[in-house]
Amino acid sequence: METCTRMNETQLINDLNVDTVDTDQNLNDTNKKYFASDVGVQKFCQKQHFGKNLDSSTKEKQYSCDLCDKKFSREGYLNMHHRSHTKENPYSCDVCHKEFSRKREFNMHYRTHTNEKPYSCDVCHKRFSEKCRLNFHYRGHTNDKPFSCDVCGKTYSWQSDLKVHYRNHTNEKPFSCDVCQKVFSRKSHLTIHYVTHTNEKPYSCDVCGKRYSLKGGLNRHYQTHTDEKPFSCDACGKNFFRKYDLKLHYRIHTKEKPFSCEVCGKGYSQRGDLNRHYLTHTKEKPFPCDVCGKKYSRKSDLKLHYRIHTNGNVSYQ
Repeated sequence: METCTRMNETQLINDLNVDTVDTDQNLNDTNKKYFASDVGVQKFCQKQHFGKNLDSSTKEKQYSCDLCDKKFSREGYLNMHHRSHTKENPYSCDVCHKEFSRKREFNMHYRTHTNEKPYSCDVCHKRFSEKCRLNFHYRGHTNDKPFSCDVCGKTYSWQSDLKVHYRNHTNEKPFSCDVCQKVFSRKSHLTIHYVTHTNEKPYSCDVCGKRYSLKGGLNRHYQTHTDEKPFSCDACGKNFFRKYDLKLHYRIHTKEKPFSCEVCGKGYSQRGDLNRHYLTHTKEKPFPCDVCGKKYSRKSDLKLHYRIHTNGNVSYQ
């Protein structure tokens, strides 16, 4: 049954349709479930805005904090830093009353109420509420990948992605489920797995009411109402709902098969195909018929078999 679970989780991962960035904490309760779509951008923004020293000036730093002795070149920088000790939040939102210690943070938050998006991508014209989010998005167009793995040479746009990839070589899995103790190499994968325990579906379609566990799944579903296919293949012109689907399709042109069987070495363009192939080695049959008990290695085979019991009128769900 483990293979079945892995295949289901793989599909959920595909539904995310986002870049994943992981933090170094385990998931302990539902309040700690951060979906990768926003976590990745937030971490990037935090690094741009606040990741460097608050005062990176080369000027003489004559203003010293009386609590930790840190020094700054301007009194304003010292005042902002001092709030990290006093927990003072002088900027308050008049809509939701949330408080902030920095005006920049307050301005970014306020746009969530006004839906203001002043920053526009000059390539695809998508708009963003923060400049850092535009910068994060823009690397998708430039394909700049300055971070390379010293083991296999694979390159990445983000150092955090390289860090996650490196776990494929070390087999490190630092994120564990507190329900079943299963371990994962990415926090986003743990988040997705956790939904299999809670069956929580907080995202609902405002057109038909269908509910989803992940925001990425809702976004993908929503495009079935709009019929929008924004991702186009530059080789053949075919359009797709999701960037992930375009990525898989593109391997038809490149003949890339990044997923190989560790038993026989056969290569596949999609991880799901590799998982299905792997069952031919393990002889595992995780899909049983609830009528007669016969087992199958593929769900599609079970669906075909089920028609024997339903006279071909109803398919297995």
